[in-house]
Amino acid sequence: MKRVSMLLTTSVLTLIPMVSVCSSYAETKKLDKTPPEHLYMKEKQPAPPVSHQDMSALSGKVVETMNSGGYTYLCIEKDGKKTWAAILETKVAVGQEIALQPGYEMVNFNSKTLNRTFDKIIFSTGPASAEGTVDVKSFHGKAAESKTTEAAPAEKIQVEKASAPDAYTVAELYGKRAELDTKNVTVKGKVVKVSSGIMGRNWLHIQDGSGNQKDGNNDLVVTSKDLAAVGDIVTVSGTLYKDKDFGSGYKYDVIVEQASIKK
Repeated sequence: MKRVSMLLTTSVLTLIPMVSVCSSYAETKKLDKTPPEHLYMKEKQPAPPVSHQDMSALSGKVVETMNSGGYTYLCIEKDGKKTWAAILETKVAVGQEIALQPGYEMVNFNSKTLNRTFDKIIFSTGPASAEGTVDVKSFHGKAAESKTTEAAPAEKIQVEKASAPDAYTVAELYGKRAELDTKNVTVKGKVVKVSSGIMGRNWLHIQDGSGNQKDGNNDLVVTSKDLAAVGDIVTVSGTLYKDKDFGSGYKYDVIVEQASIKK
């Protein structure tokens, strides 16, 4: 009986992680495709208060850096300690002294574009200002102006294709994503959803009437410092990336980043 009891206990303990994994997966599938505040990073548990110590961990000399996928990865050394951080693509040189705004730490973060896994890396909203001020709300991933708006789902959209040499329809960007990867593209469409103030940028969903929802090639995600309102007809120009995987279940077959937006 004792042996049977031990076997039953072992079986139950084995099932617990499986149930946990299945529950986590189900929860992830429920998330909206628009990236929330935790898109790039997982908040430390428990969340630490902003302090001078936090700032010192993100300041020092750049000893290694590389750009990939629209981001700058940099290894910062101070007092013999090295810390990896990531910010939106910025011109940074080895040997440069830099101070970054606090951010969030991710453990065992895998960068698909670099084909590299970082034991620990801090995603920062960018360099600290000359005055050394810190946007505390951005540090916690909840900028005061962060909000999401979207158009009515049943709306029929038909927008004429842009006339630029590198212009494509939304469906064409999906169809030619392999040959257009990391290239500049232009697309004209209607803004159907906006999530502003997330990770220091704005996330827009653009549709022009091409493609279809069933195939998933009718909606284009764009990131930009510029902002437009839902319902605006805009011309977007930026760098296309295919199969962009941010982790946490957020993978995009096509995304246009660092875009300029003209109404």
